[in-house]
Amino acid sequence: MHPNSMHIADPDAINVAMSFPYHGLRVQITTSQDNGLTVYSAWVDHATGSAVAVPMAYSRNEAITRAKTWVRRNFVV
Repeated sequence: MHPNSMHIADPDAINVAMSFPYHGLRVQITTSQDNGLTVYSAWVDHATGSAVAVPMAYSRNEAITRAKTWVRRNFVV
């Protein structure tokens, strides 16, 4: 996969690897396969729906870190 490609897991076949609360929201880290590589996405559930905070990351730790940053930037005042 090209390093600048975007990957978003198929929402109909989401594979949640872990889920945790963060600043009153639910963060879900998902996994999928792309060209034989495991890639990660982060979804954030909030009061009015869900958002893809991290379309693609190469490690679970990267997805978690970027998701927390996304939550702080978009929801924490």
